[in-house]
Amino acid sequence: MNENKSLPHLLNWTRIFVVAYKEWREIIRDRLFFILAFVVPSLLMLLFGYGLSLDVENIPLAIVDYDQSSVSRDYAHKFSDSRYFSLKQQGGHEAKLEQMLMDNSLRAVLVIPPDFGKSLMAGKPAHVQTWIDGTFPFRALTARGYITAMNAAISVEHLSTSVSAQTGLSKSQVQQLLQPVSIEVRYLYNQEVKSIWSLAPKLIMVILMLSPPFLTALGVVREKESGAIYNVYASTLSRAEYLIGKLLPYVGISVVNAGLLSVMAWLLFGTPFKGNLLLFFIATVLYVVCTTGIGLLVSVMVSTQVAAMVGTAIVTVVPAVLYSGMIIPIPSLSAVASVIAHLLPGMYYAEIATACFLKDVSVFSLWDDLCILLLYTLALFSAGYLQFHKRPVR
Repeated sequence: MNENKSLPHLLNWTRIFVVAYKEWREIIRDRLFFILAFVVPSLLMLLFGYGLSLDVENIPLAIVDYDQSSVSRDYAHKFSDSRYFSLKQQGGHEAKLEQMLMDNSLRAVLVIPPDFGKSLMAGKPAHVQTWIDGTFPFRALTARGYITAMNAAISVEHLSTSVSAQTGLSKSQVQQLLQPVSIEVRYLYNQEVKSIWSLAPKLIMVILMLSPPFLTALGVVREKESGAIYNVYASTLSRAEYLIGKLLPYVGISVVNAGLLSVMAWLLFGTPFKGNLLLFFIATVLYVVCTTGIGLLVSVMVSTQVAAMVGTAIVTVVPAVLYSGMIIPIPSLSAVASVIAHLLPGMYYAEIATACFLKDVSVFSLWDDLCILLLYTLALFSAGYLQFHKRPVR
């Protein structure tokens, strides 16, 4: 058959559906492949969804109160009663507490000096020593922010009480004088500031970057290893018919998985869906076809399933996690890393998915991202089509 004809003349949909049906039978017949196709994506969503969190709460805390006054006890109670800290140790020797910091039993320690209450009552400053485990900088800086904010609130409350007693003004009036500029913060789109609400749509992006390419690459290379590809070489199938029929089941499976992952994000993790369902569906289909194209491109370049798995992992895992905005926001990346992120499709789908879940964003606001995904899809499938030869290249 002449492969130089235009693409529409090469397509026989009866033959395409025969190839797709054959591939579907292979998928459901192979138990391991069936698990990879239908079980692993949902399992990854469960593992990442429950195991990955950027919320910093219940920080293990110890308080050493050398003063033992009513003022120092009230001060310590503000921290022990907060949801951000979990009191693990009251009192004790500092050497023991330092050892507990080293073995990760504690993450922070407050040391209240002996004359804490007396100094405050006399109008003198009192100094509280704070130890914070700096092993994980993000958690350490967050813990420091909690302690600083709570200490500032306690200081204002104590000062307003003292000034109110001396001047006769009400406590609220004194607080207004001490804080002439007040800040009222409203969190939009994620009112409870739950990290899982932001992570769940991006987890869908990551899993759909991992699963379709693996399935596609293994499905095509498996025929090379078994020798079944020679039946294709000898048949009247065109390249386009074979590739479309071969990839249709994987696209369909991945779209179904995307729906299941979205339902899991909504039901299990409570992530609200506020956007346009049709827009999300179109973007998801585009992204799935795009990532399937990545698997196709890998499959035509390797000859073994092991090489297919390694190659697919290299081109999908790192970009999906590090260069998509999942963990590190894109504006926080270095200049080079930001350029890499903009050259990969994961970032664009992550923006669409997050906007569809947490915001009611119109299609016009996401039009650029949709067009870029479409261009990626066309480019990847064109490259895969050109690299796949109906006859083995010598």
